[in-house]
Amino acid sequence: MTMIKQEDLIQSVADTLQFISYYHPMDFIRAMHEAYLHEESLIARNAIAQILINSRMCAIGHRPICQDTGIVNVFLRIGMNVHWDSTTMSLNDMINEGVRRAYNLPENILRASVLADPAGTRKNTKDNTPAVIHYSIIPGDTIEVDVAAKGGGSENKSRMAMLNPSDSIVDWVLKTVPTMGAGWCPPGILGIGIGGTAEKAAVMAKEVLMESIDIHELKKRGPSNYIEEMRLELFKKVNQLGIGAQGLGGLTTVLDVKIMDYPTHAASLPVCMIPNCAATRHARFVLDGSGSASLEAPSLDSYPEIVWKTCPVARYVNLNTLTHEQVQSWKPGETVLLNGKMFTGRDAAHKRIVEMLNKGEVPPIDLKDRFIYYVGPVDPVREEVVGPAGPTTATRMDRFTRQLLEQTGLLGMIGKAERGKTAIEAIKDYKAVYLIAVGGAAYLVAQAIKKSRVVAFTELGMEAIYELDVTNMPATVAVDSKGESIHITGPAIWQKKISESLIV
Repeated sequence: MTMIKQEDLIQSVADTLQFISYYHPMDFIRAMHEAYLHEESLIARNAIAQILINSRMCAIGHRPICQDTGIVNVFLRIGMNVHWDSTTMSLNDMINEGVRRAYNLPENILRASVLADPAGTRKNTKDNTPAVIHYSIIPGDTIEVDVAAKGGGSENKSRMAMLNPSDSIVDWVLKTVPTMGAGWCPPGILGIGIGGTAEKAAVMAKEVLMESIDIHELKKRGPSNYIEEMRLELFKKVNQLGIGAQGLGGLTTVLDVKIMDYPTHAASLPVCMIPNCAATRHARFVLDGSGSASLEAPSLDSYPEIVWKTCPVARYVNLNTLTHEQVQSWKPGETVLLNGKMFTGRDAAHKRIVEMLNKGEVPPIDLKDRFIYYVGPVDPVREEVVGPAGPTTATRMDRFTRQLLEQTGLLGMIGKAERGKTAIEAIKDYKAVYLIAVGGAAYLVAQAIKKSRVVAFTELGMEAIYELDVTNMPATVAVDSKGESIHITGPAIWQKKISESLIV
């Protein structure tokens, strides 16, 4: 019999969440570096470089890899011989107390992103509780715990299907991945659950993402079963889609494909696919009654030394004097360095502004000839003016774009991933522009922010509107004033290049 102390589990969860907020798994770093060395698309290579540089900076500064510090997922495998010293807290309570401690740690505050009453008031719980917890009871006298912090951008790209037993899973994946867009911040990992029931497939797809990246080892030794054959086939064919880093087009879209299966009903073939993003964060610990877990920090020597340089022809932009006429010459794929003032605004702020416009009220900020950055930054600590502040997925703001461009004189937007058809048409009609910053490089991006202050909707917390003052903040033109989108042209170009190279 093993006695596990309540405090040991609580502190182990808290310490692990802090650990994964600033340390990538080293298998991920190695796979990303290999992708960087292999990448032929300059714009995709630059995006991967920023992600790797950001990762090393976070390891040094002990600050979050991404501003979206995730919703906590926990998988526990509990030995049947384990007993607890607690009579006051449930296992769920212990885990959630660990989450609470981690996200409110003053030395490294993590962003509270969890909202209660999701279909109603959507009120922030302010400590990122509750976690999503899965249990299994196994033989033994230890507890094995996988802890992950799953970002909303990648979680939103989860896909589920109840296929016919005769359908091809490979065909479904290859048809589905392009519909996911770039909001999951590729390159990343695809987790696929096959079989069981609908909910079992989804849990397996999430759980298998906790495994280490080993696709290259699998390629070397060769597959030993059908699942490994499918992994290799999907790894090859998904990368041949040419989606590339950040959806800009390139050679690497996935770093690995993970598959877990389970027996299913004769009439069914449930399949769920969940991606992990460039902010892949997970770790495992074991409790055996001897105390709380201790995770070993990776050596900084394990990180590749990469120096990212802006394009020598990068365009210097003064946001304080920029006009619609000036942005007409910007081209998709062009690097711009942003200087001056911009506003932030996410879903809740956009909804508030549109509601005010519909009532004939004047919004609290003047957006004429200004830029909105789709971001909800982490709170600052120590000498910071703002915490990690990477972009959020822009498509969620598509429904508001035309009205804001038409009624406020908004000039441009900054986010991550592609824009939908309605937003692109609005951008073209109003000769505006959409830029992207690199998702997964939040701490690096924050270094360009020199001043920050809340100017509206303070009660929205991380979704409040900030005014930021930036110096040489790098961004890429994603949709120009003529409505050309690099997220459409880039992957098409690279899919063609890859296809032609395979023919040769």
